[in-house]
Amino acid sequence: MRGWSWLVVLFLLVPRVSSASERTNVVFFLVDDLGWTDLGCFGSSFYDTPHVDGLARSGMKFTNAYAACPVCSPTRASILTGKYPSRTGITDYINARGGNQPGKWRRNTKLLPAAYKDRMAHKEVTLAEALKEAGYVTFFAGKWHLGPEGFWPESQGFDVNRGGITRGGPYGGKKYFSPYGNPRLKDGPPGEHLPARLANETVKFIEANREKPFLAYLSFYSVHTPLIARKDLRQKYLAKRKKLDAAAVAGEFSKREHRRRVRTLQAHAVYAGMIEAMDQAVGTVLSGLKRLGLEENTAVFFMSDNGGLSTSEGHPTSNLPLRGGKGWMYEGGIREPMIVRWPGVTAAGSVCKQVVTSTDFYPTILEITGLKARPAQHRDGVSFVSLLKGKTRKRGPLLWHYPHYGNQGGAPAGAVREGRWKLIEWYEDKRVELFDLESDIGENRDLAKGQPERVRAMRATLHRMLKETGAVMPARNERFDESKREGR
Repeated sequence: MRGWSWLVVLFLLVPRVSSASERTNVVFFLVDDLGWTDLGCFGSSFYDTPHVDGLARSGMKFTNAYAACPVCSPTRASILTGKYPSRTGITDYINARGGNQPGKWRRNTKLLPAAYKDRMAHKEVTLAEALKEAGYVTFFAGKWHLGPEGFWPESQGFDVNRGGITRGGPYGGKKYFSPYGNPRLKDGPPGEHLPARLANETVKFIEANREKPFLAYLSFYSVHTPLIARKDLRQKYLAKRKKLDAAAVAGEFSKREHRRRVRTLQAHAVYAGMIEAMDQAVGTVLSGLKRLGLEENTAVFFMSDNGGLSTSEGHPTSNLPLRGGKGWMYEGGIREPMIVRWPGVTAAGSVCKQVVTSTDFYPTILEITGLKARPAQHRDGVSFVSLLKGKTRKRGPLLWHYPHYGNQGGAPAGAVREGRWKLIEWYEDKRVELFDLESDIGENRDLAKGQPERVRAMRATLHRMLKETGAVMPARNERFDESKREGR
């Protein structure tokens, strides 16, 4: 046989290695404080979110998706590590001055909050590091809030960091407008809007790395306080509010959650403007993917880090029909609007009702990108690729542990969900609540007294999982004065 024929045979026998351009890219949108019903595709009739709604129409919407914690830093760490907050030790939002640590606690509460770690440990092999090891270029934009300098995105696997620092909000400069006063984000022209800038930085990175596999992680500061919107959007929603039913507007704070009043109507014009600006930024990135011919080879994820802010700090949104909001162990604090589009896999406009949680992203993204699982790292996460393919999976119980007093009124508690059932244990008095979420999504009927066997079994599961994950518990506050009690 001639020499060239042997070469042809050898070429056909040697297995092909996929080129970089054939590997699945990942875009991850993480929104701050976005409530479960804060999108049109999740039921809002007041907020306009056409771009995220379009993402849902082209992908899969998850109606039982959860954050691992009712506040931000713990959930953010859970996504990047695949571990529950009780295992990473980051169980509360990170306060750089330690004001929410037990040693500096000055509030009159029955318990001292548990001590927590104020940075994501370098020993964790983050999702970004796992992809970077496999040849992906990695990009982060927006809110980090996972530790001091030296623990920022560039020290945790991200090649590029645009705006990720210690702070939990846009508190420098003119906040949501340039100048930003952010050491990892150069100021733009005066008046430049932060969500638009972060989206443009994301597209710029994607375009520069279009020939390589990439992870672009856009972690919005929006819609976290301070409540500030563009003037044009604020005016739009002020006009829209005027068209709402007068009786509904008059009763927009008709409910209470223990001592806190709760917003029951989505009608906050500034907050609505912040949501629409976030939606426009999502649209900028999605349009960039399409323009660059990368849409069909990019898996897109959309998620929030905790529930909507309904009981404090301006009470900007309503989470109804869910109970409570950010900082609470009720569904309004932990159930999130989640969307995934994996072209060629997820059916357009599909809806998944099975339970997923934020630790599950890590193993899922590894499987989507063809990488090996890291069970020792993402030990609390379970891949939901089978769900994306329209199949099922066995998830097992979900755990929550929040041994702190939230700024929004919540008290130290743990919770577990198994199937349709959810049990909450309040650490102050060990009282439990049991809810059937399929028949009572609003958690209005506590069934604990009538189901002692189920309570006993689920409580045992909760305590087992707390022990397995090394949960740190709150302690008795020796300075507590019952006559001046704080709490729920």
